[in-house]
Amino acid sequence: MRVHQMWDTYPELKNDLSKVLQLIESNIRVRDKVVEKTIKDLIYSGGKLLRPAYSLLCSQIGPSKDKNRAIAVAAALETLHMATLIHDDVIDESPTRHNIPTIHTHNGNKFAIYAGDYLFCVCFTILSKYATSLSHLEFNARSMEKILSGELDQLNARYQSTVTVKKYLARVSGKTAQLFAVSCYSGAVESEASRPLAMNAWNMGHYIGMAFQIMDDILDYKGDSQTLGKPVMADIKQGHYNLPLIYAIQTNPHELIPILDKKESLTDEDMAQLSKLIAKYKGVEKAELLAKKYTEKAIKQLSKLPDGDYKNHLFEITLSLLNRNV
Repeated sequence: MRVHQMWDTYPELKNDLSKVLQLIESNIRVRDKVVEKTIKDLIYSGGKLLRPAYSLLCSQIGPSKDKNRAIAVAAALETLHMATLIHDDVIDESPTRHNIPTIHTHNGNKFAIYAGDYLFCVCFTILSKYATSLSHLEFNARSMEKILSGELDQLNARYQSTVTVKKYLARVSGKTAQLFAVSCYSGAVESEASRPLAMNAWNMGHYIGMAFQIMDDILDYKGDSQTLGKPVMADIKQGHYNLPLIYAIQTNPHELIPILDKKESLTDEDMAQLSKLIAKYKGVEKAELLAKKYTEKAIKQLSKLPDGDYKNHLFEITLSLLNRNV
């Protein structure tokens, strides 16, 4: 699969996303051809390319319309995203992504870490060729630091049944939301948008990322393994306590914590009981309400951007994320 079918409705954007993948592939040059093929296979593994799509759309905010530069920035951001996914899969010991075996499953953790690190290098190689200023490179370096800190926070928070909504939101802000924010902001900056408009784009991306991660949490309960590309309730099994579960814990910790204390030893019966308790205490419904609030905040920021077809597309795509099933 080259570009996800969700972009069929937006043919120009789909064509640009195809160029994003081609640019990433053209920068993958590894002496070890097994490593090179593995990374190139990942590029076309069926990801939705949301972050580069947002970057490309936001590159139409300002007066500069340099398509090649916009595609390059989007490619760098997607490369950064892919690198974090590889590392996530190693940490979480995830067997599949998009229903495809993960790199570490076939090749081992050391191989996967190398592949992820290599993609970080590719990200900055692309940026260094196309970014308009050194300050922009420094900004993206700081953003990467925050994203990686978010990954470390997530690792340290595994199996912590005392996690609060506040701590959860801080973790999501530093990981998922940061990359969405950087994507929107980078597109706007490279189009020479004004500082206020670039910050509108940043805030919009942040709120979109928050809503997106919460919806991912919800799908961990409402989806199935085939559509999700990973086992249902996989987050809990891996010790990542997401928002619906956190809401349920807050409502009645005495029922849930003794089960969660089993950690890696959770049985199928335990998982079924947790699912019932999360439903009983309306964890999913509460998470949906928060996702809706973040989406409304994103739409408010979006409404401040200059009019154009890109803005209509941003509205449609952002609202569809709240109603998605995959």
